[in-house]
Amino acid sequence: MLTALIVAIVIGAIAGWLAGLLVQGTGFGLVGDIVIGILGALIAGVLFPKLGVAFTLGGGLLGAIILAFIGAVILLVIVRVIKQIAA
Repeated sequence: MLTALIVAIVIGAIAGWLAGLLVQGTGFGLVGDIVIGILGALIAGVLFPKLGVAFTLGGGLLGAIILAFIGAVILLVIVRVIKQIAA
């Protein structure tokens, strides 16, 4: 259980950091990047199967990071659009 939590945190941190680099202007810090990455993984994990997208990049750690990264980018773009609408 502890190992799975540590792996999820590491994957979230990497995916959130990479997504923050791609979607510039989103500096959330380490904890924010972890949260964004984990939420991104959840978003992609729910969204892709509903869209019929099969994600078979060999699975494993790299596949999880890429999946979380894509979800994190989607999340950050949504946050950016909401901020622009609210401003």
